[in-house]
Amino acid sequence: MVLAGERGLAGAFNTNILREAIKFFRSKQGKKIVVIPVGKKSRDALRKAGIEFAGEYVNVLARVDFGVAREIANLITSLYTEEKIDAVYAVFSEFKNVIAPNLVTEKLLPVEKIEAGEETEVEAESSQIDYIYEQPEEEILNRLLPRYVETQVLRTLLESSAAEHAARMAAMEAATNNAGDVIEALTLYMNKVRQAAITKEIIEIVSGASSTG
Repeated sequence: MVLAGERGLAGAFNTNILREAIKFFRSKQGKKIVVIPVGKKSRDALRKAGIEFAGEYVNVLARVDFGVAREIANLITSLYTEEKIDAVYAVFSEFKNVIAPNLVTEKLLPVEKIEAGEETEVEAESSQIDYIYEQPEEEILNRLLPRYVETQVLRTLLESSAAEHAARMAAMEAATNNAGDVIEALTLYMNKVRQAAITKEIIEIVSGASSTG
């Protein structure tokens, strides 16, 4: 799943994401890659690159809807459970702040097991507890996993949307500042030209008066 913008005017936002996606595809060379592009820029660029699509979603990032996230999650889950794919990754721009976006390639499925060294002391103790479940563990897992995928997909959509808006805001601010600098430079130049023209006219009048006197 590659999440880019719906349109341009966002600086290098779309270019950076697509570059990250191509880099990831090359790291998986020799394996079949199937992509779900989210956003017009992602769809158009990957289509030109000849990448196979499992589905496509455009005009969904301007206003993120949970229904769309669920639809994407259902598609991902069905492809994974039917063993048409063996892993799911999301390439997107994670929102950190307006100035510095964070490009992320995140593995959604299969869910990675937390290594012992990565667990906190409390998590390590709780993982050793033998819980008693009212329902079979497999049934609980079958209900939780789709919810997990839906939540992760919704999170990537929200992160990407926020990052795109931030990138566009920064690009528009830079464009406004640049336009202001150009206007200031042109105003200064025009004032100099006008002053030179006035000075020339004064010199001509004075010279004419002197010659007649």
